[in-house]
Amino acid sequence: MGWRSGQSYSQDLRDRVLGAVDGGTAVRQVAATFGVSIAYIYKALIRRRLTGDAGINPNRGHNPRKLSPEQELALAAYMRSRPGVTLAQAQAWLSVEQGVVLSTGATWNTVRRLGLSFKKSPARSRAGSPRCHRAADDVEGGTAVHRP
Repeated sequence: MGWRSGQSYSQDLRDRVLGAVDGGTAVRQVAATFGVSIAYIYKALIRRRLTGDAGINPNRGHNPRKLSPEQELALAAYMRSRPGVTLAQAQAWLSVEQGVVLSTGATWNTVRRLGLSFKKSPARSRAGSPRCHRAADDVEGGTAVHRP
């Protein structure tokens, strides 16, 4: 068969498999004859019994993106104009200005897909205590030396 992982079986194959099972042929024999798994046959039978339909599930795959390409560009412009913006601030802006409510994960995925980053640049690094930048000569003989 020309089936690949992630693809649905054709409706013709589904009908022939379920027709053979309905005709009294053993599930294992039908699976071997048509080159499908036993689990697929049982799942198709259960789905037909529960929904009355053994066709391709129309809800397969990923949910469509909530943001349109124009809204994504507006978000990118907003974030580039405010270098210190957080995800929560971006979510709030999207809600107020664009009328779209996104989860934190969806906002993060959008920001990552746009090539934006929340990493701080070296120019924005905060001042640390002098101890943080002590030279490597503080270690003598392989053990740390405590200085008062």
